[in-house]
This record gives sequence, structure tokens and C-alpha cells, in this order.
Amino acid sequence: MAVGLRPFTQRTGDGAGEPVLNTDSGEELMHVQPGVSIVLANRPPESPGTLYISTQQVIWLNDIDRNRGYAVDFLSLSLHAVSRDPEAYPSPCIYTQIETGDDEDESDSSDSEPTETLDLSKIKEIRLVPSDPNQLDTLFDIFCECAELNPEPCDEGEAEGHNWVFSADQMDDAAGDAEDAADHFSANPISGIGYSNGDHDLVQNVLQLQIDDQRFEDAEEMERETNSSHH
Repeated sequence: MAVGLRPFTQRTGDGAGEPVLNTDSGEELMHVQPGVSIVLANRPPESPGTLYISTQQVIWLNDIDRNRGYAVDFLSLSLHAVSRDPEAYPSPCIYTQIETGDDEDESDSSDSEPTETLDLSKIKEIRLVPSDPNQLDTLFDIFCECAELNPEPCDEGEAEGHNWVFSADQMDDAAGDAEDAADHFSANPISGIGYSNGDHDLVQNVLQLQIDDQRFEDAEEMERETNSSHH
């Protein structure tokens, strides 16, 4: 069951401290990225903190206030992508969508609501903005690796391998000789690369639609050339 974003304050040692992980369940720390701001829904970014990515969850901790931190399980992340489009967000970032288990339209994105009274469990998207944009691809790869370690539970009889990961290069392989279709799909305004806990058939269906469209255009062009030759 998706539990969404939640507060996280369990730290070790003095100073800023590192997050306390659930080692009994085999949780391990995979990556640490300092200098990362977090943006909850449409709210202003919070002061930079440190991002911790474990085999089970994503944790952000404020470097100054030990009582301010957030965490979300990979099982609650329905999508994550690299966003470099300034029209989507002014700064390059990792964009994530969160399954909250609540389909009602909540006013969680209000900029005027104080963080202390904000219901984190209703936040449906966050952005992680590193001070060094060159780290985005590394962070994305770590996200993908850890997401694969936490596959979405499947109903009995449902096919395995339900999750999918794609990039521009991988879609060239999936599309065969339909390079134009792959290029068109990778021009998504959010990101050129993304990950979703969704159906792999979605990628194939989109690619096939684009391939069919391309063939239809080619057929029209051949028909026009044939008609011209008859005149």
C-alpha cells in the first residue's frame, strides 16, 4: 500500500547526522548527494540539505535543522524523470510523482500553507534540485537501480517484469529502424529519460503508433508521386 511522503527525523551521531536505516530488513545506503534542495508540490524550495538514497527509500535531511527531513519509499514512487526544461521548472532537477492512495483533489500544493501544518501524505509530486546539475544523470541511474529492487506488487497470474525503464538509446533498439519515432518520443517536455512503475506495453504501443503514422505518411507520398506520373 502506498504511504506517500512522510516526515523523517531519525538520525545518527552529532551534527547533521545520517539517517537511521532499517538494517534488519536488509536496507543499505546506496548514494549520498549533498547540496540538494527539495520542492514539495508547488511550494518554494527548501534550504539545501543532503539526499540519501537507500535500497528501499529516498530520504532528504536538512543540514541545519535536525527535526526537518522527509522520506518516501520506492514503492510509493510511480514515476521519476530528469527535468531540464525551464518551462517545466526553472532549475534542472529530478521530478518524481508519488502514489498517495488518495484520489481526491486536495489543496496540498498551496504556497500559503505552512510546512508545519502541511499533510505530507497528500503531496503527490516532489522535485530534487542538486546544486550541481551534472549529478542529475547519476542520481537518475541510482533511482532506476533502486526502483528495480522494489518492483510493484503484481496480482496472481499477472506477468512478471511489469516495470520498465527507457532512454532515447534504448528506444532506438525497441523501435528497430523507426529512429524518427524514438526521437519524437524522447522529446517529452519533462525529460528525455524517465522511469515508471507502469506497463511495458505502453512504450511499445506509443512506438507502434508512431511507426504506423510514419508508414501512413510514406504511403500518401507514394500515392501522390504515382498520380503525378500519370499526368
